[in-house]
Amino acid sequence: MMTVTRVSVTEAALAVIEDLKKVHGPDLLFHQSGGCCDGSAPMIFPTKEFLVGDSDIKLGDIGGIPFYMHRSQFLYWQHTHLIIDAISGNGGMFSLERPTGKRFITRSRLYTEEELKELSPL
Repeated sequence: MMTVTRVSVTEAALAVIEDLKKVHGPDLLFHQSGGCCDGSAPMIFPTKEFLVGDSDIKLGDIGGIPFYMHRSQFLYWQHTHLIIDAISGNGGMFSLERPTGKRFITRSRLYTEEELKELSPL
């Protein structure tokens, strides 16, 4: 039986996450922005500075950090596997990676029919 996840991370993004943990400590979380101020970028925050609400869904963990998305946004993304990557550029205005010269982006791919059958419901 395969293990199908909803979110994964590239080596480039994992390196940025590890650098951010060294500066800000391990108590961090990701939230997939819904498109307001900073577009639809994945953003990373200190856990104590971001209130996860009842409408947020935990999709999994990347780099040991929980990854959340708002329930209404998840309805659009539920058939896709999210791949969090890091590229050169300015991160989200409020996201911790902003001063690093790197920014997180979300890549995605559709699940196969087989993967959809194996996927755990949220």
